[in-house]
Amino acid sequence: MTGRDEPGGARRPDESGGAGESVGGPGGTSGADEPGRTERPLAPETRNSVSGGHIEGPVAQVGVVQGSITFNYHAAAGGAEPAGDRRPDQVPRPPRGLVDRHEPLAVLDEVFAYAGEGAPGHCPIGVFSGLPGIGKTAAASQWAHRNQRLFPGGQLFVDFAALRDDAGRECGRGGGGGGVFGGGGGSGGDVSEALAGCLRALGVQDAYLPASFAERAALYRELSGKRGRLLVVLDDVTSPAQVTALVPQGDGSALLATSTWQLGELVLDGASLLPLDVLDADSALELLTALCGPRRIADDPAAAARLVDLCGGLPLAVRLCAARLLTRRNLTLVRLADELSDEQSRLDRIAVSGAPARTPASAREERTVSAALDLVYRDLPDFAARLYRALGRLPQLSFDTAVAAAAAGSWPLPETAEALGALEDASLLSVLEDQRYTLHGLVRLHARRMSDAEDPPGAVREAVGRVAGHYLRLVVRADLAVRADRLRITDPAEVLAAESAPAPAPAQGGDGADPAGGPTRERAPEAESLAAADPFADADPFADADPFAGSDDPGRDALAWLEAERGNILAVLRTAAGLGFDRVVWQTAESFTVLFLHHRHLAEWRESLELGIAAARRDRAAGGERAGAAEARLRSLLSRPLLDLGQDERAREHLAVAERLAVESGHVALQASVQEFAGRYWDRHDPARAIDAYRASLALNAEAREARGEALARYFLGCAQHAAGDPRTALATLGRARDELLALPDKPDRRMAARALADTGRARAALGDLAGATADLTEAAEVLRQEQAFHYEARIMEDLAGLAERSGDPERARGCLRRALAVYEEGGSPRAATVLERLARG
Repeated sequence: MTGRDEPGGARRPDESGGAGESVGGPGGTSGADEPGRTERPLAPETRNSVSGGHIEGPVAQVGVVQGSITFNYHAAAGGAEPAGDRRPDQVPRPPRGLVDRHEPLAVLDEVFAYAGEGAPGHCPIGVFSGLPGIGKTAAASQWAHRNQRLFPGGQLFVDFAALRDDAGRECGRGGGGGGVFGGGGGSGGDVSEALAGCLRALGVQDAYLPASFAERAALYRELSGKRGRLLVVLDDVTSPAQVTALVPQGDGSALLATSTWQLGELVLDGASLLPLDVLDADSALELLTALCGPRRIADDPAAAARLVDLCGGLPLAVRLCAARLLTRRNLTLVRLADELSDEQSRLDRIAVSGAPARTPASAREERTVSAALDLVYRDLPDFAARLYRALGRLPQLSFDTAVAAAAAGSWPLPETAEALGALEDASLLSVLEDQRYTLHGLVRLHARRMSDAEDPPGAVREAVGRVAGHYLRLVVRADLAVRADRLRITDPAEVLAAESAPAPAPAQGGDGADPAGGPTRERAPEAESLAAADPFADADPFADADPFAGSDDPGRDALAWLEAERGNILAVLRTAAGLGFDRVVWQTAESFTVLFLHHRHLAEWRESLELGIAAARRDRAAGGERAGAAEARLRSLLSRPLLDLGQDERAREHLAVAERLAVESGHVALQASVQEFAGRYWDRHDPARAIDAYRASLALNAEAREARGEALARYFLGCAQHAAGDPRTALATLGRARDELLALPDKPDRRMAARALADTGRARAALGDLAGATADLTEAAEVLRQEQAFHYEARIMEDLAGLAERSGDPERARGCLRRALAVYEEGGSPRAATVLERLARG
């Protein structure tokens, strides 16, 4: 029977050097029988009872003593000295199927190299960190068991998660949790109990355990120093103090910790931080195979690959799926993969049972990905938890600080960066090579679940509205940086004027509310509550800032940004379209096209324009201003990727609708542009009609006083003249078009002028001037490469390959074709097959 002054702490022995005691026995009399003594009953629900036994230790906490008490005193015989022959071996065995941890384990070998040599005064510290379920404990136990021979003094193991649970139960909370860095009190509480456990493992009996943390730490330092080479493994630590208090003192000793938190402060103590990443696809499949057996995986390798992809390479998720497959033999790989494909239930399905638990369990007892993430989430500070939930609402793959600020409610950037740092410390997000952040797929689902549970209704719509508006403004700025005088239906001034204004709530019926200008609708009550709860919900964090303005080459940097963000922008377009932000969708899709005019990602270009067309059509039906003109513009733009993909009839259908809408809009420059795109279709089917279309475009551009449009129409007219069999007339037309493009009042259009030069070279080749053709094409290819117009560069490479073959230079021809093939494969162009066939022919 032992009384505790603090969690894990027995009372200190008295000054006499320790005592044993025995309470109770037959034939004794109770204190209640003594004359003049009033009996004191036991408190309700409290009873300590010992009959015919004894208690060892200096203290017995009792209410009523019945019978005799015998005290037996004896010498301490050295007090707290450990048993010399006791070698602790406490590290659990590693789990079956550990894969793809060769590199971090090799790094740990180097970190602990001095431990095996008994380096005096040096205790290396290694810390495995990473996402919950990433395999930190498995890696630590693997290393410990593989290197037992290095530590003849033994191996200690402390599970801080279990200690936090124990402390929580004693406090009546049922579980740990102690702020951002400490479940259980940081340097006290669970650390004191950890020291007690280590001292017991080193041979100290409970009777001689010091009561205070400081005395336990001092005794641990003394005994570990005498032990010799000792390995201490600390699992699931949350505070640097938990590590520093347990560093062994013996020469050649080492300490290995695991933590979801990064614990960067330990670098000051000489620690090596060893972050673990998710498994790649091959390693995750290897783990699934090791757990389920090769035959089970061989039955359906495609479904197995899909399953590990849905697990996101998280070892815990793969192990739980393997457990389901092993416990339910009738469950096939394809059925389980189908279950996990539903994002709404994926976290619940990644469990041994495959369904939410029927009975409550603590987060630690419930072995699921969701439970592991719950443990980390509950220890986040409030502002980091708010941002975590906001990031779960984001549709995109990666994000920077400004996007995170917009998602959270237009927070100031410094506060957002601080919250992102807290989430990074908790291993809930990763930093990519380009300094953007990303959430693991399962973490994103967990964050979204937390948002659904804790945030007001409408939080997702609000966040998507802010983020969509933020991206629209940046995409418009990028479009302007590449070519300010390009035809646009979107009014850039209107969009950018909204930078310093709050984003309105999205429409409830999907009918085109717009966080960047346009028809606004009544703000939803839940949106008002969100804004009221957020002191930062005032403006976009990039208000009045043009990220491309100070660049030496704004157009180049704008294209690089669009290229890096294209997956995120497309994801935002999809989600915003589904939530009814129609105006922002078609405006973004129109400006986004500037990327694809230079980098031919055909499938993404087509999807973005199709999303924009659908949004513009809905906006037009709702009476949106300029929506009809926008639909015409987007349909004509869509004809370009459709023609490149060989879908000519679909392109013609879109062009027919675009022509009608353009006329209805009364927008003369738009009508000229649609005629130009129609000419591109007729180039392939009827050169005479193409010439007519370009002449109509030329006249309409002149009427609208669109100098660039007029020059473009003249360029395409020259191409059509060449296609119609008149290369000499084409040379004159192309030459004039190139001069006009280089003399534009805003700035020269080097990209289109280079295309005109390339077609001049093609006309020269048709007239037999091979040397002049080669010179023109080579110069044009270089300019287009500089302008990042790689698709058109690739077409020139094909032409140059043909000229090289005619000149008897097959090696140069093959080099040109290889460059063209690389560009086409990067953009997903069907022309890649044609070029590959030419290369195969030699």
